[in-house]
Amino acid sequence: MLLHVTHETRYDYSPAVETAQHMAHLKPLTRASQRLVNHRLSIDPEPVQRSESSDVYGNTRAFFALESTHDQLVVTAESLVETSAPRLAAEAAPDLPWETVRERFRYRKGVHDDPASEFVFPSRYVPLHDDFLAYARQSFTPARPIFEAAMDLTLRMYRDFDYDSGSTEINTPAVEALAQRRGVCQDFAHIMIACCRGLGLPARYVSGYLLTQPPPGQPRLVGADASHAWVEVYVPGRPADAEDEDEGTAASTRAGDWAGFDPTNGRQPGEDYVVLAIGRDYADVSPMRGVLHGGARHVLDVGVTVRPYDELAEADRPAAG
Repeated sequence: MLLHVTHETRYDYSPAVETAQHMAHLKPLTRASQRLVNHRLSIDPEPVQRSESSDVYGNTRAFFALESTHDQLVVTAESLVETSAPRLAAEAAPDLPWETVRERFRYRKGVHDDPASEFVFPSRYVPLHDDFLAYARQSFTPARPIFEAAMDLTLRMYRDFDYDSGSTEINTPAVEALAQRRGVCQDFAHIMIACCRGLGLPARYVSGYLLTQPPPGQPRLVGADASHAWVEVYVPGRPADAEDEDEGTAASTRAGDWAGFDPTNGRQPGEDYVVLAIGRDYADVSPMRGVLHGGARHVLDVGVTVRPYDELAEADRPAAG
């Protein structure tokens, strides 16, 4: 599937901002299930400095600096992405009991850590708490395969939680959203990650977009969509043979893979999803953040449009080569 994504962020400041520095995660990843065909980032007013780099997780981040007084900032990211349905690597073992996976991530002297170990620990928006454990254990019953347990947790959250855009804010603790059984996709992702990490299982935050369908007979509304968030849980490879174990390496985890789960929609991500960035939680991948001099108050407006490429008017189509 070829998807065109427009993500516009508009800030109106009062009083005006004198100088500013911003960091943005607005460029989709290229990975096994998607290919970034082209990308353009437009910034108004024009920054005096801008650069692009990769963070520790392989995400692309754009830095830009503004040194003239401005009362408005408009950042528009336009991306064309070719997607396919995600598939686990052939070596991954989704039928492994979740306890077996947990044991692989316990510290063992002389054994190299799997890179996924980083996603077992608590982070800024994903703390450890007994309430997460209590909720998770209904899905992670003894000897249950990790993939089956994670899917069950996904479906339970979809049934148990209400999507309510006015019920939480960015700093609402995940344990509070768990208690009230309502929130937005960001809250649901943090809760599911906390459930998995509390059990000793690696889980990470994914930001991106989801192609939504307009009501029958209605046109797709420009800017009516929103960015989305979901979860990836690590599924290690099958047990290593004796020779690998003698080498003192975690060979059985080298061939593992990440499986996606979307508790907001009760499903796995498909080709209608676009991955923007991955991290420990929202703090690692927030679309925009900055440091301002001035601009004590602001109004933020974000508009996202995800459309199949063939729905674009001929004049609006970016190159698809």
